[in-house]
Amino acid sequence: MPMDQHAAYIGIGSNIGDRFSHLQEALRRMSELEGTTISAASRIYETEPVGEEEQNRFYNGVVLINTALEPEDLRRSCKKIEHELGRPETYRRWSPRVIDLDLLLYDNCTISTETLNIPHPELHRRKFVLVPLLDTGNPMHPIMKKSASELLASCPDPSVPIRIQQQLDIKKGHP
Repeated sequence: MPMDQHAAYIGIGSNIGDRFSHLQEALRRMSELEGTTISAASRIYETEPVGEEEQNRFYNGVVLINTALEPEDLRRSCKKIEHELGRPETYRRWSPRVIDLDLLLYDNCTISTETLNIPHPELHRRKFVLVPLLDTGNPMHPIMKKSASELLASCPDPSVPIRIQQQLDIKKGHP
């Protein structure tokens, strides 16, 4: 019997070291998760950091996956990938990071627990998420009942994500 598949959008980011390689490696590892396939990957955008401004710019993108993993299992898997790629288990909010994987949307679910909030609570306030999200589709925000393009049109974030030339390879999972 086939496992139920769920559409999940994951925000990816890096601002330490070889940012593009960190994103590509995270994508490769996500593609190896049980019952998971990569459906789409956005272009990669260079963006200003949020919070602590005295740090390198980020490379940000969004990945659309189809997965049999339940939301909490997917969150744990993303945290494991972050840790394996060099992100410490504890860190200051908005500090520099080798890799950041944020579960943005999962089907049309709304979840609020101690460890997980879906949709991501800052999704509608961040152009560095909304712009690449539109590269992978135009999903609806399950609480606000607005599409990603509608959220972008009303987004208060003044930043301008800049598209870089490199593109993630979703077929092989590596460059």
